[in-house]
Amino acid sequence: MTKDDVLIIGSGVAALQLANQLKLDLNVRILTKEKIRTANSYLAQGGIAAALSANDHPTKHMVDTLEAGRFHNHSDVVQQVIHAAPLLIKKMAQQGDIFDKNQRGELFLGMEGAHSEKRIVHGGGDATGKNVMEHLISKLKNNVIVEENVFAYELLLNTRKNRCIGVKAKALDGSIRSFYGTYCIIASGGCGQLYSYTSNAKTVSGDGIAMAYLAGAEIVDMEFVQFHPTLLYVNGETKGLISEAVRGEGATLITEDGTPIMEGVHPLKDLGPRHVVSQRIYECLKKGYQVYLDISKIAEFEKRFPSVTTICEENGIRISDGKIPVAPGSHFLMGGIKTDLIGRSSIMGLYAIGEASCTGLHGANRLASNSLLEGLYQGDQLSKWINEGRKETQSLDSKPFYPSFKKESFDLPNVQQIRDLMMERVGIVRNEGNLMKQLAWTDQYKPEEINLDACSSAEMTKVFMLIISKLITESALKRTESRGGHFRSDYPMEDDKMWLRKSIIHKYIHGVEKPNEHTKTALAT
Repeated sequence: MTKDDVLIIGSGVAALQLANQLKLDLNVRILTKEKIRTANSYLAQGGIAAALSANDHPTKHMVDTLEAGRFHNHSDVVQQVIHAAPLLIKKMAQQGDIFDKNQRGELFLGMEGAHSEKRIVHGGGDATGKNVMEHLISKLKNNVIVEENVFAYELLLNTRKNRCIGVKAKALDGSIRSFYGTYCIIASGGCGQLYSYTSNAKTVSGDGIAMAYLAGAEIVDMEFVQFHPTLLYVNGETKGLISEAVRGEGATLITEDGTPIMEGVHPLKDLGPRHVVSQRIYECLKKGYQVYLDISKIAEFEKRFPSVTTICEENGIRISDGKIPVAPGSHFLMGGIKTDLIGRSSIMGLYAIGEASCTGLHGANRLASNSLLEGLYQGDQLSKWINEGRKETQSLDSKPFYPSFKKESFDLPNVQQIRDLMMERVGIVRNEGNLMKQLAWTDQYKPEEINLDACSSAEMTKVFMLIISKLITESALKRTESRGGHFRSDYPMEDDKMWLRKSIIHKYIHGVEKPNEHTKTALAT
């Protein structure tokens, strides 16, 4: 048995920001499913949004965030995070050569979709995630232990089932280990790998959210899945992300014959909100038209976008041709474990930060480059909470409760089948018929009842994928409107009278699911 002050599951920006800012007298342990540099944050090409220019103001950034989120956001959360962003970025910029600067030595600010001003800070051109991650990794102190290739799979509650006291995990050899912590933090990211087309790292399959759900934590807004408009699309497969900053620098979406596809679709055209652009590209692909990014007007493309250039060259696409074939794919989950801005979940002792959490910042659709910002902000806030001495005290009841499971033997579908069906039935365009089919298909496996101790790592991944699939599908079925990242062809319009300020919350308590589909959220004004 291993006991630490702070136990962190996941190793992305939010996790490392937290670990770096905790006091040195705290024992901190990070568990990561693979390597620390395979975290989703490491792949982030886009930047970090902050109102830093003389022409900009946090109020403008707030308006853009609320508009992109279709006013499903928690307005007080938006205000706190967005107003904190400039100082957060300035402090980080002072710590090292992390972000790109102009000839005057000022932070270079780029433009991305749905932003009204240039406010995107980048690092290494289109390697912001890598730059920030390497910086945070380099700062880790001796009080932080990083354990790689450890698959956390089951949260441990005390016998009264009223607080989280640790987690069970499997090592590469299949051995089961128990880790205990005064603070247990899930920072394991979203669930992009549920879809056949995705920008996410191969490890991102919703593990942390599924674990929290099985432990009885409230899970919210799972229907809101953001599909990035532009993934490199070669031979029917997506090969990597083409940053939104490419369109911010002037690239346009066209068909093979050069016809622009965003004319008359949205006032911002190619820089419209991601759900609008994704749906338009999807429509074109369904009609048999290949869609391309026309990059011919971007000077020194290879220098400005080295990561995109490398991805293209590795897959046989010549930048000199001026066109990159693209398709939309799952990119970001707006929903997740319901938390406040500190990261506190509905279970005592259990916290969630980063994409695994849902604070209400993003609403129904995340504004570009607000995700790394949220991770940095949450890691900072939770570290202050812990450092200020608001220490969780372990109750006398600190022995683990072990739930009983009915299924020791089971059949599971293959991963590709899960991904293909999610893309087809619960992807960019949804309807009641397909959602009902998917729910019935998922229910037959009863993933909540499977004894995870008896599973291999590959089988646990499938179980978690099925659980997250069910949560997304149920939420998408219940929300009878289209809003942000959730689009239903049978309910194509927003329905403010029915749905504004309302969220779908799921809670599963040891075999009994209790959905609360109309819990009010803060009004976004």
